[in-house]
Amino acid sequence: MLADMAPEGFRSMWAELWEIGRASSGGYRRFAWTRTDAALREWFAAQAQARGMDVVGDRAGNLWAWTADPDAHGPGLVLGSHLDSVPDGGAFDGPLGVVSAFAALDLLRASGHAPPRPLGIACFADEEGARFGVACAGSKLLTGALDADRARGLRDAEGTTMAEAMRGSLDVAAVGRDEETLRRISTFVELHVEQGRALVDVGAPVGVATSIWPHGRWRLDLRGRADHAGTTRLTDRDDPMLALAAAVLTARSAAEQAGTVATIGKLAVTPNGVNAIPSSVTAWLDARGAREADVRAVVAAVGDAAGAEPVEESWTGPTVFDAGLRDRLATALGTDGVPAPVLPTGAGHDAAILAAAGVPTAMLFVRNPTGVSHSPAEHAEEADCLAGVAALARVVQELR
Repeated sequence: MLADMAPEGFRSMWAELWEIGRASSGGYRRFAWTRTDAALREWFAAQAQARGMDVVGDRAGNLWAWTADPDAHGPGLVLGSHLDSVPDGGAFDGPLGVVSAFAALDLLRASGHAPPRPLGIACFADEEGARFGVACAGSKLLTGALDADRARGLRDAEGTTMAEAMRGSLDVAAVGRDEETLRRISTFVELHVEQGRALVDVGAPVGVATSIWPHGRWRLDLRGRADHAGTTRLTDRDDPMLALAAAVLTARSAAEQAGTVATIGKLAVTPNGVNAIPSSVTAWLDARGAREADVRAVVAAVGDAAGAEPVEESWTGPTVFDAGLRDRLATALGTDGVPAPVLPTGAGHDAAILAAAGVPTAMLFVRNPTGVSHSPAEHAEEADCLAGVAALARVVQELR
């Protein structure tokens, strides 16, 4: 049996991360390949080295900390998640999985458990896609799901390419699928704060993922004619904001009819003046659902309403996690003979990308009492976080 976990180590790691990338909103702005991102990567490396782990990067910019050489003694079981955030995101989305992985290793060692094969902890790069627009960029590059040339050419809002942002931290020319790294992974298990209320509703601190809905991002380029807001008659206006309004309303109504979700949450307006009719509006649509056909029907309806062809910037098909592995973990994490809850999610994760690439993969969720995510209101109680750490440690024992 595992010894009771002392929370001091967990609290210490959490405190060290707390102010990195903190915004005035109370949320976080931790974007890929920035100084803030470099500070987070340094923190990860320091935590690994303090535990005697070797840290190596891959061709996609992801970091891997290993208790032993996976080339000589592997492949190994890998835990982990990401440290980047959406704009003004919460503290738990991503970092909880990384902190919990280190804490689970501490718990295992304190209990005298030595995994017989290498144990890895991963920190994936650019999971949120907040800067360059493609979610799970690090894991998609690793597996080849994102073309390297396309990735190098992606631009942020300031016009900086991903290649330019990576330079100095990574061999930009070598970016791409990394067979050597993939061969080192026998199984990947990602712990994540739940981004919903399913565990609240069933009264459980930890659950096991069954699947991830298909989801994608599309760009709408809406053109008009710049003009004076005070002197141009309504009948003479070519205002792309009207097309935007139709797109926003249709995203909601079409999603309701299809049983999906859809959001227009990011805009770029030119010239973006209070007293100027815009010449153009660029809007980004996020759409997700249990069935791909329903999602794509919503996207088409939004495009029709806006009078513009949606440009697909990213797409992740449905992920169904290995049923045998899922059921094995649910049983191992159950109590009194009752398996842990199993639940689907509409949120994308690096775990889905690895699963699609053929890596045996599972996910654990930790209860979020607010049910809110991608917001400063995102939360998890310490007791539930520690339950997640104990669950990860139990997973390592189960999969040894």
